[in-house]
Amino acid sequence: MKMKHSQNLLAAALVCAVAFTTAQAQQVPQPKTAAEVPGPVPGQIMTEEYARVVGQFAYMWAWPMMNMHNRRDAFDKVPEPVMLGVVPAAPPNQMGMLTDYIDPAERIVATPNQDVVYGISILSLDREPVVLQVPDFGKRFWVYQLADQRTNSFGSLGAMYGSKPGFYLLVGPNWKGEKPKGIQEVLRSPTTVGGVFPRVFVDDAPADHKAIQPLISQINCYPLSKFTGKMQTRDWSQLKVIPASGGATETKWVVPETFFAQLPKVLDEVPPMPGEEAIYAQVRALLQTAQANPKIMDTLKKVAQETETNLMAPLFNWRNQGLPLAHGWTKMANCSIWGSDYMTRASAAKANIFCNAPNETMYFALDLDPKGVRLNGGNNYTITFAKGQTPPVKGFWSLTMYNEHHFFEPNSIKRYSVGTKNKDLKFAADGSLTIYLSNEAPADVAQRANWLPAPKGDFSLYIRSYWPEAAISEGKWTPPPVVTVK
Repeated sequence: MKMKHSQNLLAAALVCAVAFTTAQAQQVPQPKTAAEVPGPVPGQIMTEEYARVVGQFAYMWAWPMMNMHNRRDAFDKVPEPVMLGVVPAAPPNQMGMLTDYIDPAERIVATPNQDVVYGISILSLDREPVVLQVPDFGKRFWVYQLADQRTNSFGSLGAMYGSKPGFYLLVGPNWKGEKPKGIQEVLRSPTTVGGVFPRVFVDDAPADHKAIQPLISQINCYPLSKFTGKMQTRDWSQLKVIPASGGATETKWVVPETFFAQLPKVLDEVPPMPGEEAIYAQVRALLQTAQANPKIMDTLKKVAQETETNLMAPLFNWRNQGLPLAHGWTKMANCSIWGSDYMTRASAAKANIFCNAPNETMYFALDLDPKGVRLNGGNNYTITFAKGQTPPVKGFWSLTMYNEHHFFEPNSIKRYSVGTKNKDLKFAADGSLTIYLSNEAPADVAQRANWLPAPKGDFSLYIRSYWPEAAISEGKWTPPPVVTVK
């Protein structure tokens, strides 16, 4: 009897040992998709310092998306296509167009140019798909930028693509339907909020400004429900003008004081890109804690103001963004295809939002002379392009002068850029082209044809190369130095 009892105890012990051994060797299931990766536990304690660290990143990361969100809300208040002061504006999913170069008083978008006629439409594709009209531009350079809420391009339309005239349908991420009859292509945005920004080249001759008007009248967009299958034209010069005032800097599209209160809406509008799920989880956890804890929300308000001042403001300067080149120039090599390059995306949104993709336009910027000294109208400068070394492009190029706020500074000859559009530039006997950069007109009358007036204070230079040749795209061509003239 005792032996049987001992055998039973031994058997039980072996069963326990086997079970214990098995438990020690169990495999813990590993996540195979982003959705399976657990995020922060809801409601857990969060220190102010942790909130500060995550908040700083969130502010920079979401800044472009917040910018677009607030533009959409602002344009929602516009009753019809109008001129707000000197710039066109329209309700979401409608177009506003200029008929000439943009006025120096413009403050809606920093870093404008005076080489093209601009248009603007802010999209809200959750309401309805939008029909976009493309006239037959012939040999004239044109490009439509299609930007989503991240300021990434979501469609390609322009001379460099051989895009056909006609109608194109812009749809949001959740649209389901067949391509309507008469539509060339359907272009899908990954976000419901976005924008359309036509650019059409025009030179500085009055005859060309007149010749472009029939084309501009055909540039338009409207909700799909308004589509008739025929070009809907509009005389954009007849838009009602609503007075609008502007300061020295760009309209304040991102407000630090309300940023984190608005951010939940922005996260709902913009679905995460592949790989961003963890970012969304961390930021949402931060926002949930802030909503329940006023002390954390107060910390985030301070973080927003500090990050705007200490991070975003310096990123406005071109010397702090992009790729460094010879002679102090910089360039952005990934405009509108930002991916996870959040810093460059944020800096572009701050300094020159709505820049074209690199194959459409390559941008070169300069804040400093070759010795690292800030460009300033108290000095005189020249930039000389050797024979055959103006920016190699299939479209056009320009050199633009900006004041310290990246806007035009009014001058006596109303010239803010030089380049392909100018038919009166004087080339030297050796084929080179020298541009004179100074606040006061050159004393030598012969140099005034190539004078680009500078502000009295700090300024920056910007080279646009539309439809760049391979020499630019491959980095074989870069701008020459800007030389201080004694």
